[in-house]
Amino acid sequence: MSEERHTHTAPDGTVYEHTHGSGEHPGHEHSHGHNHTHTHQNTKAVLNRLSRAIGHMESIKRMVEDGRDCSEVLVQLSAVKAAINNTAKVILKDHIEHCLVDAVESGDHEAIEELTSAIDRFMK
Repeated sequence: MSEERHTHTAPDGTVYEHTHGSGEHPGHEHSHGHNHTHTHQNTKAVLNRLSRAIGHMESIKRMVEDGRDCSEVLVQLSAVKAAINNTAKVILKDHIEHCLVDAVESGDHEAIEELTSAIDRFMK
């Protein structure tokens, strides 16, 4: 079985990489030593949400370029912020239900610490 490398970007911009290949759990060994299954049930939904947020940000940029009212810009920024927070909730729920459950079952304390750290950075 060939290895397939994946990268994930946390909400704070930190990039995590792992490979899917042979290992203790075939097809799901992390390149940084974690041996729990890393599945993503909502990848398409997350990508769609991110694409919409990116499009929304582009329209806000045009609003600023066009000299639109600051209050209107702030309302739109608030909407994007809410969309990003909701996207993070989808990612977190998916991670807890799949990746973290496997990490706990396999005693992977590093994965738990990484999630705690990522949540702390996201909540700032």
